Amino acid sequence: MSGKGAPEFRLFGTWDTTGIEVADKSLGRAISLRQVVMPVTYGRSALKRFNKEDAHIVERLANKMMHFGKRYAKNTGRMAGKKMRTFNTIKAAFTIIELKTGRNPVEVLVRAVEHSAPNEDTTRIVYGGTVYHVSVDVSPMRRVDLALKFIADGVRESSFSNPRSMEEYLADHLVRAADNSPDAPSVKRKHELERIAQASR
Repeated sequence: MSGKGAPEFRLFGTWDTTGIEVADKSLGRAISLRQVVMPVTYGRSALKRFNKEDAHIVERLANKMMHFGKRYAKNTGRMAGKKMRTFNTIKAAFTIIELKTGRNPVEVLVRAVEHSAPNEDTTRIVYGGTVYHVSVDVSPMRRVDLALKFIADGVRESSFSNPRSMEEYLADHLVRAADNSPDAPSVKRKHELERIAQASR
């Protein structure tokens, strides 16, 4: 309890987020860890600029996992609009993480995002009919967006047409990314993006 008579809000009624700190200070404002039971904003911030940072990091992960991918991609329509199903997947993955590692799964997610967020990216500049790829720094908000996209894409690709469940893959992926393991798909994507950006300096 945070104070006398004050209610205690735990994520999904299970996990406490009060003691979790974002180690990467540049991502401090881009990762929301406010106390909620069910991280659903019902799209209140969808049309407001920069209000994405107010959405809970778990809800943003759920939104990325619902994204059905590119047109004609093999995962088209599999998870689109099924938010409660996605939340159940994340909750089951968090339970697996806690049983396997004994760590707070929300903190594991935050560490995974920090280690999967690229610092550099490339942009196209057209000058005199010639296209140049130039390295640019990535804003904190986009760093978190890219990290969540890399995690969601890696889990979807791994679990497609596979006997292992998406919950197991998500738990395994988050643990490996939180430990900054180079074989985690999201960390691998980050290093690949930064290597391309470094070559374009």
